[in-house]
Amino acid sequence: MNIKLLSLGLPLIAQAAAAASSNGTFASPANDQRLKFRYWLPDASVDTDTVLKNIEEAAAIGAGGIEFLGLYNYGGSLAAQPAGADWATYGFGTPAFRKILKATLQTAKDLGLVYDFALGPNQGQGVPANTTDEGLHWDLAPFNVTVPSNGTYSGQIPGWGTGELVSLVSARVVSSSRIVNPASSLFSTPANNATRLVLATGSLVDHTDAVSEDGKVSLSFNVSDHSTYRLFAYYQYQDLVKNLDIQENSTGTFFDNGSYTVDHYSARGAQTTVDFWENYILNDTETKALLQEVGRYGWEDSIEIKSNISWSPSIPDLFEEINGYQLRKYLPLVMYGNNNPGEQPSYPGDLECVLDSEDEGQGYINDFRAALEKGYQNYLDTLSTWLEGLGLGYSAQISYNLPLNMEVNINHVDAPECESLAFNNNIDGYRQFSGVANVAQKNVVSNEMGADLDKAFALSISELLGQINTAFAGGINQIVLHGQSYTGDYYETTWPGYTSFFMLFSESYYDKQPAWGHGLADAIDYVSRNQYILHAGQPRTDIALYNGVSMTDPQLETLYPADDLIDAGYTYTYLSPPNLNLSQAYVSDGLLAPEAPAYKAIVVTSNQNVTLAGVSKLQEYADAGLPVILSGGFPGYYPNGAASNEAAVYAALKTLNSSQNVYSTGTGQVASKLQQLSLPPRVGVQTNGTWYPILRTENGTDYVFVYAKDSTSEGNLTVTSTKTPYILDSWTGDRSPLLHYQRSGNTTVIPLRLTANQTVAFAFSNDLKSEIDTPSLHASRVPSNILGYNYSTSGGLLLQTSTDSCSDCTLQLSNGSSYNLAVNSASLTSDLKNWTLIAEHWEAPSNMSNAAIQAVKRNTTHQLDTLVSWVDIPALRNASGLGYYSSSFSWPPSSAGNVDGAYLTFPRIGQGIRVSVNGQDVGPLDFADPRVDIGPYLASGVNQVTAVVPTLMWNYIRSIFDDIGSRGLRLC
Repeated sequence: MNIKLLSLGLPLIAQAAAAASSNGTFASPANDQRLKFRYWLPDASVDTDTVLKNIEEAAAIGAGGIEFLGLYNYGGSLAAQPAGADWATYGFGTPAFRKILKATLQTAKDLGLVYDFALGPNQGQGVPANTTDEGLHWDLAPFNVTVPSNGTYSGQIPGWGTGELVSLVSARVVSSSRIVNPASSLFSTPANNATRLVLATGSLVDHTDAVSEDGKVSLSFNVSDHSTYRLFAYYQYQDLVKNLDIQENSTGTFFDNGSYTVDHYSARGAQTTVDFWENYILNDTETKALLQEVGRYGWEDSIEIKSNISWSPSIPDLFEEINGYQLRKYLPLVMYGNNNPGEQPSYPGDLECVLDSEDEGQGYINDFRAALEKGYQNYLDTLSTWLEGLGLGYSAQISYNLPLNMEVNINHVDAPECESLAFNNNIDGYRQFSGVANVAQKNVVSNEMGADLDKAFALSISELLGQINTAFAGGINQIVLHGQSYTGDYYETTWPGYTSFFMLFSESYYDKQPAWGHGLADAIDYVSRNQYILHAGQPRTDIALYNGVSMTDPQLETLYPADDLIDAGYTYTYLSPPNLNLSQAYVSDGLLAPEAPAYKAIVVTSNQNVTLAGVSKLQEYADAGLPVILSGGFPGYYPNGAASNEAAVYAALKTLNSSQNVYSTGTGQVASKLQQLSLPPRVGVQTNGTWYPILRTENGTDYVFVYAKDSTSEGNLTVTSTKTPYILDSWTGDRSPLLHYQRSGNTTVIPLRLTANQTVAFAFSNDLKSEIDTPSLHASRVPSNILGYNYSTSGGLLLQTSTDSCSDCTLQLSNGSSYNLAVNSASLTSDLKNWTLIAEHWEAPSNMSNAAIQAVKRNTTHQLDTLVSWVDIPALRNASGLGYYSSSFSWPPSSAGNVDGAYLTFPRIGQGIRVSVNGQDVGPLDFADPRVDIGPYLASGVNQVTAVVPTLMWNYIRSIFDDIGSRGLRLC
């Protein structure tokens, strides 16, 4: 406990008032600015009142909305239906489902919550449908056979009867080898062998038209040079794959058959989803009216569709339309690694074919993916148009797991969403997602947050906040927590109740977690206030990095590994070449996308690949006044098909390199080149740690959010602004004038000290003076013994000064005045001793089938010499619940001298804490730096401190794990 305080009243001047916006206020953001929960509905047989109570409980702890998802965690590879479950009666779109959907919509309306909804059950990939529906998922099956050594093939082609023949192709094989596809720990799949064939360039021949109606062909090949030929056949067919694989015979309708995955590469696939909603859900006029009134986004999760080759019957025509030649002959080159690279990393195919050309045929793969991309955009656009017609928006986890360039598709939905799981909490990965969303001026960039493998009931709030802060630093501004669980009883499910994905992933947020009512609300408010800032106005990003790929790495690896930009405070995001064709991506006054994000330069690194069109766009930008920086040398060549314009690309690069506003620099030296060009970061960083700033501008106010990722650090922020600075406390909601900074030209320099995983936010505005008491003076220098300060018009500036000594105790104000703040007292910093801990144990009921009960609770009491976590107490190591810590101290201390108050500090917070002094709640504490001024709560004599601390539920659950069952499955 740090004892202080010297108060110094200084005559500073201010004004006061208050205001709010349609987004709420920083202290109390509106619901559409707040964090949401994904709510997992087990199925429509559950108790409706319990579902509505769960939604009310989410609202009560500060959630702004729910993302309503009928999970149906059974069917096919997920698990068998538990005994008692009845998909045909309680499945997606049934009358029972519509009833519960309507009830949740009405509750959301009553509570003023934002309501998002999955477009289908489970991952939302499809809907119940007739098997004759052409909008269901398609696959392309590959077959091959070696032509006999005599060079003659006569008979039925391989695979005949699998489906509709798309192509029969022959090619001469130059060589063959074995390759190994690595194992996947995420999907528990072993390493898998495949064959790699090198084919002679120019030897591919299309024989499709030579195939007879019964699938036979007669072909001859020149084998005089002892060449080996291979024949490849490809068939399209509807595999009738289901996102919920269920088969019943109770209703005689397609509701018996589970839910079919739709074609994601055509408008026709999207129309199947639209037709289902219109015919089976929105045919209820009350439900439709409620959805239009309350709903915000129709939504689709990560795309978890397995196939041989990503396909739709529309692809050949799209391919020819885009690329100007037919696809059939080149299918052998695209049949490997073009299924689902996220879901099938160990099974990209059995056979990889490449050419013996310089690019090995990569150009044809690039062209194929461009056709897939267009088909996927048709799918997205169809759903977007339909939802917009209902007055709603479309949110989706764009391109997730597909063999596509993610960045090219992000602008095709209203609220693009990513996920912390695949993005691996990598800020550079998030920047690959947020860049185009910002250019396209998407107000919401969403994130499915907290799906951590093997962390069910074990993901601490502080760890979750670290992941959220990382996403914010990468440009995300909407968090959807994965996720809120149903609290009632469910078939063959023991206490602690229904959990998603059989406890494979975190997290089940509900009242069975001790932190639900004792810490999570503070964290939700903290996140929501930061989202309020990150929704404000438009982002301002310093640099665009060029990223030309045909498929985004499913694990979103870092593309710019150098630290020079981060170390200097430069913010950057990525844009793909097609993004440069967006209407917003023009240059004005030397800025790219001047409305947002207003990039100061575009950088092309040597490990990127460019097309002729891409270089032409860079030339256009340079001619318009935008600095273009080539880092580490010329980029590589991005091939397309058989066209060889590589020489033209490099000629265009040479012309570009010699143009005005185009500059070259070494690898990792972009920041120094920008400084040479007098292009400083809008928020400069000088620190002994790593800080990530975010800048947004709205109606004359500039918001700066800063995240310190790894360690305690200190230094300066240099913000390009001379507006009055204010500090925004995202934990308490307080806004107050910043009273310690310096002016330097057109910048404001702010000294900072941040602990690991701590954030800070500022507002720079000359308009807030009418709302917040603002002094006319500020401190340009403060001594090290200043613990805090506050200001009011009546009391002036009140400085809170530690009793610890300082080498230079001079306070200097911006008008040149200085004051000596030396304290003539011994240091009174001390640790509180003799704590009493009442441990409230949360345990399973004796009847484990009683899943609806919150917990059986009992208390034990422990005497502690010092404040320690209860997990460090042997008797509590496998216990979970709430810890009520209490201690007392006398005030004022006998050796206090001139002391007016005290600060109370705690160790870093894991799950939450609520502190009271003499029965008065001191308010939320920053999890990363828990310290609070308790001066207002002190009384002469004995003072009581109480801290209520929740634990991880995993501490206890691990001790009974073998007894837990979920939907008929034992989890051990």
